[in-house]
Amino acid sequence: MSTVLLDDLADVRAGDKGDALMLSVFPRDPADADLLSTHLTAEVVARHFGAAVTGPVTRTVLPRLPAFVFAIPGVLAGGVTGSTVLDGHGKTLSYHLLTLELPIRPTTEGEST
Repeated sequence: MSTVLLDDLADVRAGDKGDALMLSVFPRDPADADLLSTHLTAEVVARHFGAAVTGPVTRTVLPRLPAFVFAIPGVLAGGVTGSTVLDGHGKTLSYHLLTLELPIRPTTEGEST
């Protein structure tokens, strides 16, 4: 199975709500929303962030945009006022998500992904 980097398909913006990192994923091409809906799950995102996650990751799908919003608890290690990490808002963590490899099916001649 072939893979594609999330960075090749989407843009990600980050924010914070207390100790939770909020990541919004926006496919550049709306046609890629189905692929992201299938493969960019809360479980996949939780695995990608690993041991820093302290609770269940949630995914909210906004099909009319299209966009996906993930709430990832614990990654900010206390949040802006309680964390000793350099990036308490988690802005740089959006780039970490962009390194995620997603599976794609091979294409045949004349077909796009």
